[in-house]
Amino acid sequence: MKVFVTGASGFIGTAVVRELIGAGHTAIGLARSESSAKAIREAGAEVLTGRLEDLDILKQGASQADGVIHTAFIHDFTQYAKSNDVDKAAIAAMGEVLIGTTKPIVVTAGTLGLPAINGMIAEDSAAINSRRSSEAAAMALAEKGVHASVIRLSPSVHDKGDKGFVPFIIQQARKNGVSAYPAEGNNRWTAVHRLDAAQLYRLAIEKASKGARYNGVADTGIEVKRIAELIGKKLNLPVTSLSGEDAIKHFEWMSGFIGFDSPATSFKTQEQLGWKPTHIGLLEDMQQNYF
Repeated sequence: MKVFVTGASGFIGTAVVRELIGAGHTAIGLARSESSAKAIREAGAEVLTGRLEDLDILKQGASQADGVIHTAFIHDFTQYAKSNDVDKAAIAAMGEVLIGTTKPIVVTAGTLGLPAINGMIAEDSAAINSRRSSEAAAMALAEKGVHASVIRLSPSVHDKGDKGFVPFIIQQARKNGVSAYPAEGNNRWTAVHRLDAAQLYRLAIEKASKGARYNGVADTGIEVKRIAELIGKKLNLPVTSLSGEDAIKHFEWMSGFIGFDSPATSFKTQEQLGWKPTHIGLLEDMQQNYF
């Protein structure tokens, strides 16, 4: 297959491109800058120049390919609503040119904050009133006959070069001289290694079911307090609980996410796609590569 990949120069997207090419596919990567284009070429893909806001370019990429993997997102959490609107419009635009075809599109969403079923977020947990619209946008495409599916990533997609939530927590600990966790710290986060996530995207573009939801989860629930304790140990900082205004001051924009209790499983995903996470877990990765 020739696959159009948005976010192809990003932390996850570069791994997805390499996974696709390693499996015998080809890729076209969306590049918003010359440095992005260079990274995409080095990963072995063709380049399509444009931004996530350039809907005509996105339609062109989707039209030229046999399938679409959408990993791009504007990670400006200070303007989350705006980033979400851009994402929603991009998914709709790419999906529009796939109507009436059998071309698959795999859209990225997240597990964080989804409702639990019997104490765990499973693939059947619907994203009701989610702050991120990507899953609903993909399901709307599926209802129109588009071969759309969703990969819900864990809040931590980890590996060397991570610039996500965990590095920000480490940064705040260094900045404030304390490794903090919210309230009791017993809320749980999931995690998945970047290379395991990349394999999941490749399997989904090859054989996902229309309207399917897949959970990109390897570590099914790590207490946030354990993450804080590891950071405190590695940086030789005190570890403490923070609540209310103190937590908001310490975690800044991340205070709206850090308190979610979102344990999740990926049993159905593994069974349906033949996916098996094999790389190291988050805590071991942090020990080796994050300090």
